Amino acid sequence: MGRRYAAPPLIEAVCELRLTPDTQWDLTIPGMIYEKVKDDFPNREQRLAQEVEIEQGPQGMQQKVRTDERVLLTTENGRSFIQIGSHLLAVNCLKPYPAWAGFKPLIERALQALNTTVKVKGIERAGLRYINRIEIPTHTIKLEEYFDFRPHLGPNLPKRTSGFALQCLLPFSEKDACTVQLSSAVPEEAGNSAILLDLDYFLVQPRAIVLDKALEWIEEAHQRIEEVFEGCITERLRELFQEIK
Repeated sequence: MGRRYAAPPLIEAVCELRLTPDTQWDLTIPGMIYEKVKDDFPNREQRLAQEVEIEQGPQGMQQKVRTDERVLLTTENGRSFIQIGSHLLAVNCLKPYPAWAGFKPLIERALQALNTTVKVKGIERAGLRYINRIEIPTHTIKLEEYFDFRPHLGPNLPKRTSGFALQCLLPFSEKDACTVQLSSAVPEEAGNSAILLDLDYFLVQPRAIVLDKALEWIEEAHQRIEEVFEGCITERLRELFQEIK
């Protein structure tokens, strides 16, 4: 079990599966999935979604913009929801995060509904993404005091910046990798500094896992995400997050 915090910075967790194009899909599928999960996700709506996806291609990391019409199945409190698009199933959890013990059963329920509704030919992409917003109660910070993953400025460069964005792709195996992004953000309170730490652990090789093994892969992805998160921060941030001993 990873470290636990009384004031965790996580603002959204997303588990996503994209199915291979040879998986049969039609407009009746969202409704059939809804019938199987409506006890936990009773509210249904449609929405257009646009997202930027970063993929590792032959020429390095590339960005793709996707627009998709999706059905959202939402819990009563609106803090968790299932997204269903064309060949896509995603489970989102907003803050306050209920810990992995609360998020994992929602993922499992969604996967069970998918598995009993669709004959999945293959998984094109699987991903587990954790987006952290870190608010530090001071206007000026030294990043090295808070982060072990940070931009480096050489001795001949100014030490102050008005903003930054850093991205790194960490390979974990032939089939898995994690994109780590650190960027400045607009603070919610005047006088504070705000940083986004975005971790996206994903399947590099299409069809490297099957649906029956997806939950096992997701469990491993969660463990890796926790390791990367802890590797990115220092003890000073752990104090800010109020680590539970």
